[in-house]
Amino acid sequence: MKKKNHRPETKTRNPEPKKSDKDWIIWAAWADRITFEDIFEKTGYTEAKVIKFMRKSLKPSSFRLWRKRAKSISIKHRKKFELSRKKLKEKLNKNIKVEKY
Repeated sequence: MKKKNHRPETKTRNPEPKKSDKDWIIWAAWADRITFEDIFEKTGYTEAKVIKFMRKSLKPSSFRLWRKRAKSISIKHRKKFELSRKKLKEKLNKNIKVEKY
């Protein structure tokens, strides 16, 4: 008789869809760490095309939530993200130098 495993099966909440599927664009647009530049490199959709696609695919309230989130998060644009990371590193380095003295 086979012994039962009592460990729960681990499932991801939102697994990544296949890149050839249109659902991947929606998934990537909602993901914070995937920039519009990454979406363009993998699918050929520019930011404007992604916005149009999201407007067409989502309910109006969901689109407004996504748009508000994408505008406010600087991570969705690679240049803004890199600039914010640079500022954060500088701020941390200043704090470390001040604490040493």
